[in-house]
Amino acid sequence: MSTARQSYEDLIAHLTRTTPLGPGEAARVVAEVVTYFSESTEEFVRRRHGEMRAQGLTNERIFPGIAVELSARRVAAPELSLRQLRRIVYG
Repeated sequence: MSTARQSYEDLIAHLTRTTPLGPGEAARVVAEVVTYFSESTEEFVRRRHGEMRAQGLTNERIFPGIAVELSARRVAAPELSLRQLRRIVYG
């Protein structure tokens, strides 16, 4: 059993009881959620910038959108200016 699974055994058991997920599926869901919320602010900004660029959005729409998304994250990131967001992406 992996360390991540041991740390979240209660959550995995809860998901198994309250959803149609089996223990293996529940463990994978928990691992995926933990990974998602472990993403650093810089990783999140870079990932979202790439995703939004792929949708054809311009930086003028991307950076304000990322700023709004950051404020709504489960563990709120510090408020970053549009310039700081650009520096994360472009250095």
